[in-house]
Amino acid sequence: MVMQFFRRGGGAAVVPEQKASATGRVISLAAGTARGGAVWSPRDVGSLTRLGFTGNPIGFRCVKLIAEAAAALPLVCQDAERRYEVHPVIELMRRPNPGQGRAELLEALFGQILLTGNGYLEAVATEAGLPRELHVLRADRMTIVPGADGWPEAYDYTVGGRKHRFDMRGHPDPICHIKAFHPHDDHYGLSPMQAAATAVDVHNAASSWSKALLDNAARPSGAIIYKGADGQGALSPDQYDRLVSEMEMHHQGARNAGRPMLLEGGLDWKPMGFSPSDMEFHATKQAAAREIAVAFGVPPMLLGIPGDATYANYQEAHRAFYRLTVLPLATRVSAAVAYWLSGHLGAGVELKPDLDQIPALSAERDQQWARVGAATFLTDGEKRALLGLPPLAEA
Repeated sequence: MVMQFFRRGGGAAVVPEQKASATGRVISLAAGTARGGAVWSPRDVGSLTRLGFTGNPIGFRCVKLIAEAAAALPLVCQDAERRYEVHPVIELMRRPNPGQGRAELLEALFGQILLTGNGYLEAVATEAGLPRELHVLRADRMTIVPGADGWPEAYDYTVGGRKHRFDMRGHPDPICHIKAFHPHDDHYGLSPMQAAATAVDVHNAASSWSKALLDNAARPSGAIIYKGADGQGALSPDQYDRLVSEMEMHHQGARNAGRPMLLEGGLDWKPMGFSPSDMEFHATKQAAAREIAVAFGVPPMLLGIPGDATYANYQEAHRAFYRLTVLPLATRVSAAVAYWLSGHLGAGVELKPDLDQIPALSAERDQQWARVGAATFLTDGEKRALLGLPPLAEA
């Protein structure tokens, strides 16, 4: 059991010394500082999570909005014959482990998928039937070990230099791996954060630029022109150092905004003539924020990004958010978890979102129920099938 495995103490594994290429630093330097080329942040999972989630408000809100909405969806448990009100799978999902409830577990699982493209569930203490606990494992610590046929034969989970291997050659599987579609990788998924990485860099750079403007009294720098009494236009080294020091101490930063400048004889201040609106990247930030929202499938209106924001448009955006983003993700993940748990249970069971209990889709469901109920050419069994309900048990 991995939870007990990582509680035991132990020293870090010794990493063997590796040789480095003599030209490696030169190649990296040339690639990152090429003249005229943009410098982008690293595309590894840790960097993307740090810059795009913990360091970017748009990425943070997109992930939280989707994960919380998907985790809050009520789930129904049914098989080919009936819908269950009480079932071992329902009880397991209600309290999957001592530290998390259903919403916390699913929010962590959805968050891992959105940030890394991969979600991993671990079955703990499985003997006969369903596992006693379910835990979400961090995707950045998991490595797939492919077998000779290309399918994963094991998963390696590494923490603090120690590695634990989950063997996938037995039955039932100890790990449920849910991955997003990736066109160029057979084992790992592609996350929305990876697709939005360029927009995240632009948004963060624009924020840094705006912060720098505030530190410089919210205006671009000007020029100090010196004309000496003898017609010379050069300061002595001591005069130059003193002038720079006084400018940094008394005329830069937000606390010095608006402070008048006292110039001695021969010095003249010439502003550059640019307004703050010309210098800050406000429009660029808005465009980058929209790109991040589009990559995650969140309507920009729901994030407070300026645009059309009438009440009717907000309702449509909210409905589209659930229909196009939240429901597909929640349906796919719940189906994968149900199939995985069915292998442990030894009987087929289905988990899916209960569409009748989603307020954002209530108008659509009312219309669907009315249309199906008014269809006189359908039998009661066909109507139940169209509404996603199991057939009635025969008396």
